[in-house]
Amino acid sequence: MSAIAPLICIAVAAQGPGAYGPPTPFSSTLAFSMAAAEPGGSAMRRRIPGEDETGLNEIQIEDGTEPGDADETIIDGRRRPGVPQSNLPDPVTQENIGAVRAPPPQAFPGDEFPVPDRWRIVESIGVNENFLDPYNQNTLKGDRPIPLGDLPDWLPINGDDWFFIVNAVSDTVIEPRSFPTPVGVQTTTEPDSLDVFGQADSLVLAQTFITGVALLKGSTAYRPPDVEYRVTLATQFNYVDVNERRILFVEPSRPSHRFDWFTGVQELFIDYHFRNTSRRYDFDSIRVGVQPFNADFRGFLFQDNQLGVRFFGTRDNNRLQYNLAAFMRLEKDTNSGLNDLFATPRSDYVFHANLFRQDLPVAGLTSQFSVTYNMNRERTDVEIDDNGFPVRPALLGTLRGRNYDVLYLGYNADGRIGRINVSGSTYLALGEDRSSFFTDEPADIFAYFGAAELSYDVDWMRFRLSGLYASGDGDPYDNTERGFDAIFENPIFAGADTSYWIRQVIPFAGGGRAIGVNGRNGILNSLRSSKEQGQSNFNNPGTILLGVGADFDIAPSLRLSANANHLWFEDTASLQALRNEGSIPSSIGYDLSAAAIWRPLSTQNIVLRLSGAVFEASDGFSDLFAQDRRSGTYYSVLFNAILTY
Repeated sequence: MSAIAPLICIAVAAQGPGAYGPPTPFSSTLAFSMAAAEPGGSAMRRRIPGEDETGLNEIQIEDGTEPGDADETIIDGRRRPGVPQSNLPDPVTQENIGAVRAPPPQAFPGDEFPVPDRWRIVESIGVNENFLDPYNQNTLKGDRPIPLGDLPDWLPINGDDWFFIVNAVSDTVIEPRSFPTPVGVQTTTEPDSLDVFGQADSLVLAQTFITGVALLKGSTAYRPPDVEYRVTLATQFNYVDVNERRILFVEPSRPSHRFDWFTGVQELFIDYHFRNTSRRYDFDSIRVGVQPFNADFRGFLFQDNQLGVRFFGTRDNNRLQYNLAAFMRLEKDTNSGLNDLFATPRSDYVFHANLFRQDLPVAGLTSQFSVTYNMNRERTDVEIDDNGFPVRPALLGTLRGRNYDVLYLGYNADGRIGRINVSGSTYLALGEDRSSFFTDEPADIFAYFGAAELSYDVDWMRFRLSGLYASGDGDPYDNTERGFDAIFENPIFAGADTSYWIRQVIPFAGGGRAIGVNGRNGILNSLRSSKEQGQSNFNNPGTILLGVGADFDIAPSLRLSANANHLWFEDTASLQALRNEGSIPSSIGYDLSAAAIWRPLSTQNIVLRLSGAVFEASDGFSDLFAQDRRSGTYYSVLFNAILTY
């Protein structure tokens, strides 16, 4: 049985250090500059944020550009709201000759009126903090520095620029669903039945509690923090009930329901700020430990919280961003999908480099160029999951372990072109599989992937068009594997987990044991034993998707969404070889879904979501599950409640 992944990806990382890509949770940045003119027409020098401050960032780079000069460097294709770029207003100057000057500082007896620090000065007018209020002044949310008088002397915290942040999330899932359920060979819950497939209905209940703390140093209203320490734990309790044995456990004597719980470490890192490289706080930083990372805008290739080291930074006023990262993948708990920090890490390594550029090739569009190398050395591993099912090697073909090396060359884009919102990804996978499970011989890897979503906004409505193509393997017995597979996908695309095909796992009955056609919270037809614990598989039938959708913001607190997708196998040769069938049609079926999201406070503190999806099987799906006694229609209902502090 596949893992029950929590709906929230814990602290999904920003793949670019700036605002492009999923933002780091519970953080915000604010930057501004102030300028004034001295009476009499002589200009007062503008204050540079961070000047004369101490700490790790005291060195400022002299780039010869004053902060105020940004108004004279308008980017082609952009304009001030309401003002044509070709006709900018004249600079505002102040000529106030003869005006009365302000009194000198010595005229004010400031030594007689003690004033608290700039964070607590509001207390003098009656504004006091409430630890239960995450929006107004709250020391637990990083709005005020830690009071040094309240700390023990042995803590190495000095100065008035240390901040403490506490995060807490409750994520509740109730999910009735149905999918083709194969009957176990040894036993069944209906002994008088001769069907190959049993009752398809099942129920999933999951409760996840996420708690995190962070300790920051630095005046973060102007610049990135000097140092950040962060720890995030997630505890999930889950219950699953199905109608057949050997779905949840390998032993036929075990019941057809299961309760489990697990605590995983989703974040455990230190972030160190090396330096600022410009007066607007372009920077270089390093982050070491268990951390979130997303290789692209939509989570197609690698989105996970993994153990690694990442160098990242910005240039050119945050318009150029870069990442250099290396990860050693942690083992995951089978039923929750959370990191198991106490298990031996996998011999699966990911090396990634990317470069983001805003307004390339046109204003409003951000381009990302990436290189990702996945080196897997798990040929000798034999991994059995917590329910007794083998996950490495996968029970396909010759049943032998594999090593492989894959290089992904990617281009991703996100933004707009005129009135059209654009988001797209392309990848070319090149490499070598040291032992193809069809031939036990080395095979080259040559596969490709492309996906795009175009949307158009009309007032409070957004209309979407989605398309995806992942190549499939046309000849599993030759020396080239052409089926595209990701490292660890979590796509936000074509309805995301509202979609039946993305949310549910379809078992590949008859062609392999403990194998899914697709993965939970995944869109690719990869024929893997497990998205969380299995290996990538490039002998797969590929995926084609074409979909339309719409979002309706009925009110600031209410959004309705609808999606309709049609899916195909790109090439069914690998399915035919595994099932020993002469032909299998390529059409999978139609995936129809709708969702309502309600935020009663119009904030992210309380988010309630109810969605439903119906999958209507086409010829290819029906051929794989021809003996299922259902009509070919399956459903998925999802209720999700997220409470955030």
